[in-house]
Amino acid sequence: MVYHQPKYSIIVPVYNEEPVIHSCWKRLSAVMKALKEPYEIIFVNDGSQDRSKPILSHLAEQDAHIRLINLSRNFGHQAAITAGMDRAQGQAIIVIDADLQDPPELIPQMINQWKQGFQVVYGKRRQRSGETFFKKITAKLFYRLLRFLTDIEIPVDTGDFRLIDRQVCDALKRLPEKNRYIRGLISWLGFKQTSVEFVREERLAGKTKYSLRKMLKLATDGITSFSAKPLKLATISGLLLSGISFGYLLYVFYLKLLTAKTIIGWASLMAVNLFFYGFILIILGIFGEYIGRIFNETQNRPLYIVDEDTRFSKFAYEDRFEDVQPVN
Repeated sequence: MVYHQPKYSIIVPVYNEEPVIHSCWKRLSAVMKALKEPYEIIFVNDGSQDRSKPILSHLAEQDAHIRLINLSRNFGHQAAITAGMDRAQGQAIIVIDADLQDPPELIPQMINQWKQGFQVVYGKRRQRSGETFFKKITAKLFYRLLRFLTDIEIPVDTGDFRLIDRQVCDALKRLPEKNRYIRGLISWLGFKQTSVEFVREERLAGKTKYSLRKMLKLATDGITSFSAKPLKLATISGLLLSGISFGYLLYVFYLKLLTAKTIIGWASLMAVNLFFYGFILIILGIFGEYIGRIFNETQNRPLYIVDEDTRFSKFAYEDRFEDVQPVN
């Protein structure tokens, strides 16, 4: 038997994906087998609470290409991807979610672009199937807002489904941020980048793990990681509103001292006050987000904790793709 280091590392973060794991493995294995080059599939179990862990363990026992990383709890999607990248051995690293909304069959096209010299190849969504109107419109607005606010070019309509070269992966591992927005960090790194377009399919099974709260956190991480414009906007708005308030105060003094008009409209004055108080609280919230990030960084805690890092067999580039049955 001839042993090889993997040329390709496929990173699959998993969180409560019991219904789709076996289908994900079969499609990934079929695609990678057709390439006839050594590879590894790194499943990162991000503290799943369903039966994802035993299913992945069963697959890893049957397929020597699988490496299974179990985190000690749920640390989040970006941390799980980072855990996989920290352990990937391939010269090209591909990140793909287990839900099969991003098609594994696009990987050979990404690899072809990589072989032509591109160091980052990201999947760009031409169309999003099976998603609500709210999800589509908020995602569209977020990507364009992020592009407006940041000083770097972060491609719109892209996720974490992408291929990165070993050099890019090593550079990414040296970035110490705790609140990570990986697609933005990869754009910040530079290197030669291109895209492949695809139609994002509906989830094969199960429910999305990105709740509205998690989506808002990811959006906040993206904006605060790559832009100080919200702070500048707070300063400019504060100066502008202070100027307006001072002008209105002069107008009140003018009416009181130099005219016989009675000052009326206390209800409207209260409304103005409430507006200003609300605006001040928003500004304090923006400051709080940035201060919170500083606090997290200074704690210097690890981004994730690994419970188990398992490869049941020494990696072998061999033709063993028997149909592994799912765990009952």
